[in-house]
Amino acid sequence: MTVDLPDDLVRALKIRAAVEGRRLREVIADLIRTGLAQEALRPERPSGRRVSLPLVHCAHPATPDEEMTPERVAEILANDEMETAGLR
Repeated sequence: MTVDLPDDLVRALKIRAAVEGRRLREVIADLIRTGLAQEALRPERPSGRRVSLPLVHCAHPATPDEEMTPERVAEILANDEMETAGLR
């Protein structure tokens, strides 16, 4: 089976596998099993109910290197994991 994953996710998975000393496929399989088990434990969501998240207004727009995109958050988290693991 072939799965096309975003580069940042693959990088995070490879880091986790290296830190844990496990094969990439084992890490992925365990994460999927954990996610499926948690999904089974979740109560049914009421239909039509929306959750509002807080909106933060800033004094000035972020520059491209300050903007917190999902990709940048993933990169920061991956770098933090590498530092914690002593790989950096």
